[in-house]
Parts: sequence; C-alpha cells; structure tokens
Amino acid sequence: PEDSNVSIEIFDVNGRLVETLINDNLDAGYHEIQWDATLQSSGLYIIKMQSDRFIDTQKLMLIK
Repeated sequence: PEDSNVSIEIFDVNGRLVETLINDNLDAGYHEIQWDATLQSSGLYIIKMQSDRFIDTQKLMLIK
C-alpha cells in the first residue's frame, strides 16, 4: 500500500464514459466511494479502477 493517483470511472456497454467517480491522489488505506445512479437507466455498466501500478475492470448490473 502506498499513496497514488486513483481514477474510478463508469462506462456504459457501448464504451461511453458515464461518470468519473474520482480522479485524485489518495493516501494508502481503505476508501469508500458511492455512485449516485438515480439519473441512470437500469442495465449493464463497466467500472474501471486505475492507479499508478494497477488497472481493474468489473461488470456492474444496475437494477432499479
């Protein structure tokens, strides 16, 4: 664990950027981010987390 620049972005299934949840330098440790998706429609989304040495993507199903 170390301080690094972190970016968390939400994309729709067509690859369009829906929202950037965070794009900032974070201290090492545990953090919690919440996505207010009240203006988004139900469906499949992709969440991408990227830091200086790490990239991960996950599928997210939004059901209203």
